[in-house]
Amino acid sequence: MTRYETLLKTLPLSPKQWLITGVAGFIGSNLLETLLKLDQRVIGLDNFATGHQHNLDEVKREVTAQQWERFRFVEGDIRDLKSCEQACSGVDYVLHQAALGSVPRSLNDPITTNATNIDGFLNMLVAARDAKVESFTYAASSSTYGDHPGLPKIEDVIGKPLSPYAVTKYVNELYADVFARCYGFNSIGLRYFNVFGKRQDPAGAYAAVIPKWTSSMIRNDDVFINGDGKTSRDFCFIENTVQANLLAATTANKDALNQVYNVAVSGRTDLNMLFTVLQSELKKNDVNYSKNAIYRDFREGDVRHSQADISKITGLLGYQPEFDIERGVAHAMPWYISFLK
Repeated sequence: MTRYETLLKTLPLSPKQWLITGVAGFIGSNLLETLLKLDQRVIGLDNFATGHQHNLDEVKREVTAQQWERFRFVEGDIRDLKSCEQACSGVDYVLHQAALGSVPRSLNDPITTNATNIDGFLNMLVAARDAKVESFTYAASSSTYGDHPGLPKIEDVIGKPLSPYAVTKYVNELYADVFARCYGFNSIGLRYFNVFGKRQDPAGAYAAVIPKWTSSMIRNDDVFINGDGKTSRDFCFIENTVQANLLAATTANKDALNQVYNVAVSGRTDLNMLFTVLQSELKKNDVNYSKNAIYRDFREGDVRHSQADISKITGLLGYQPEFDIERGVAHAMPWYISFLK
């Protein structure tokens, strides 16, 4: 039995109070669903800047009425310290997911990205420290690797940031380290690599590639590939990401604390291959997309290739990803079709 399988059996036996920031977002709502199904008590904080009420409504439909009663929602902004303090009161474990994602968004509006991702992160660190929470797990980012060309990406070897967003996520890691050194406040950072799955928003200018392309294919719209299609990513299905968060929050391994970890599958899928995978899986679900992709210029601030070394997280946290790109897309596709049609 894996460490995660053991955790899934033991968590319901001793429910804890969890705080999820960004709970109405893609990753936050998936964490919420998993924790409620494990009979945990959850506080959720969100300002709906990028999250959606329909994500929370969907979670409510997926859990029992008794489980839903264990959830308390706080509408607030992490840029407001009092909101953070209110949310952290009485909490055992913090899963800090709230942020303004997207490289292009940060290039267009670096000030708001900085205020949310740095000021907001610092507010959460202070509030969690003062509330004496047991653990603080936060969403870091693979964008921290910047222009370093080495593959696979190893946690202690990074390059220069390529976007304001990347700067903010690296500063999060620096602040977390300083809080450990100066205040003895422990945390764990999870560098996400291109997470995808149900409830990931396909709309808007900053939509991630998998929901955006899937939406276009279902509606028979054009699909655009930035560059030559050989740009590659280590796509990580949401269930793997949930696993990493729960293992990090509950770890009893002191050597695992005050570290950052890659959260991925250690695979490489280029955009041309991704197009084929999505097209093939849609066909299995009776959606035929026969158009060719349209190629255009590379996108400013994008990293050319990304692949994670996951030996650190497997060794210290016992993480074992269950879904590769093909299995993850197959698992998510019925939801995409149901949501997008």
